[in-house]
Amino acid sequence: MRFDLSVIASWIEPGSKVLDLGCGEGDLLYQLKQTKNVEGTGIEMVEAKVLRGIEKGLTVLQGNITEEVQDYAAGTFDYVILSQTLQQVYAPAQLLKTLLDIGHQVVVSFPNFSHWKNRWQICWHGRVPISKQLPFEWYNTPNIRTISIADFQRFLKKMGWRIKRETAINTDHHDRYGNVVTFLPNLRATYGIYLLAKR
Repeated sequence: MRFDLSVIASWIEPGSKVLDLGCGEGDLLYQLKQTKNVEGTGIEMVEAKVLRGIEKGLTVLQGNITEEVQDYAAGTFDYVILSQTLQQVYAPAQLLKTLLDIGHQVVVSFPNFSHWKNRWQICWHGRVPISKQLPFEWYNTPNIRTISIADFQRFLKKMGWRIKRETAINTDHHDRYGNVVTFLPNLRATYGIYLLAKR
């Protein structure tokens, strides 16, 4: 399993009810089901990934996450997970409000746009950065937002949401290995991971 997903899995309490948004083929849900006996549901847009998740014995729905989450009542889940998807959402504040309503806690992770390699590419080449975390050109990227760890922390303070846990990590997109970054995370980390709750 990817290093970032391993970090997220370590935060989930055994026996929890979990909703994983943009779950892909269900790797995280499968791990949580096997090791922590969670009751998990995934939502994924790509049909082939949905089918592979179902083949693993998971409950995975095909659909748009911003629409599908409207069907759940307040407090339905112990955890809602939004892993490496926030940068592709049109109305992130509205979506996170909904997630904090239907879930007691929300896990959010995203690529850190202010990583030093991205800054170097902008400064030296004057171009939109391309990296292992952000591997697309400006014209074909699914990402519509650029988020830095510092920006996300400011956003959370403005919204008045509580940070229960936070970790900055340095890893590539699909790497099984990585490390936690504690010194200058906004400059040195490739991803930020947060566990949020309402105040």
